[in-house]
Amino acid sequence: MKVGFIGLGNVGGKLAGSLLRNGYDLTVRDLDRQLAQSFLDKGAHWADSPKELAEKVDLVITCLPSPAACALVMEGEDGLVHGLTEGKIWLEMSTTDDAEVKRLGALVESTGALAMDCPVSGGCHRAATGNISIFAGGARSAFERVLPVLSTLGRRVLHTGEIGSASVLKVMTNYLATTNLCSLAEALIVCKKAGLDLGTTYEAIRISSGNSFVHETESQLMLNGSRNVNFTMDLVIKDVGLFDSLAQQLGVQLEISPLVLDIFKDGQARYGAREWSTNIVKRLEEACDVEVRAPGFPAELVDYEPEEAGAEVVPPGRTA
Repeated sequence: MKVGFIGLGNVGGKLAGSLLRNGYDLTVRDLDRQLAQSFLDKGAHWADSPKELAEKVDLVITCLPSPAACALVMEGEDGLVHGLTEGKIWLEMSTTDDAEVKRLGALVESTGALAMDCPVSGGCHRAATGNISIFAGGARSAFERVLPVLSTLGRRVLHTGEIGSASVLKVMTNYLATTNLCSLAEALIVCKKAGLDLGTTYEAIRISSGNSFVHETESQLMLNGSRNVNFTMDLVIKDVGLFDSLAQQLGVQLEISPLVLDIFKDGQARYGAREWSTNIVKRLEEACDVEVRAPGFPAELVDYEPEEAGAEVVPPGRTA
């Protein structure tokens, strides 16, 4: 299967790298040609437009920073939809709005192609090794066709239902992760002010009921001081904003997500839209005149698990 990939940023570049590393015939495109050069040097092909890329491949993947960016790639003058034909497949791996992915999916399907939303979760370090998790929304028949590719890109692949369902679950999980990040920042600051050793504090959380994926990853970056999580404050605001907007559309009056949004909007105003999201702890460091630091923690996350073929995750009560 020939695969095309558009969007070679922090996550997309690592996902595309998994495809190339595992022998796929890969065509790439990004607004920044320099991001593609390392792929081209390793044998990938280049497309001068999204339309050209779609014409060259069987499966097209987009991984872009916003719904607006994806709409432009899909619907522009030389957009993807103009190069799609019957039998081709589009996978939207961006974190996006479920209504928007359904709208674009309908355009894709009007060409005879298939459409799915397949966002990933688990961090850039796991995207780099093919060990990330993938939510996949779309027809079961389409899912079964793309499962070999998804199993290369990720370790755990969950078919979530119809197109759009994966995007809802993705923004929900990003909301949970962000809320956890804010609570961990507060917990570490309080323990610092209480005079506790922060290495010991880290371990106390890790071995207790307070533990989480976010603690085992982002707390380490907070304590190192690098805060380099490869995810920025503007993206947090986008993702949590999508979750908050969905709740409002559904008539759910949330209490926590508006507070989280306010915290990150303040962080963005203080430190810039492209500041690492983990550096949200700096607001409390400045307010309390302390630094959350401890020796022995890494400056960046590395996935030391061996790369393994992925597999479908089957929820309880479902046979497939």
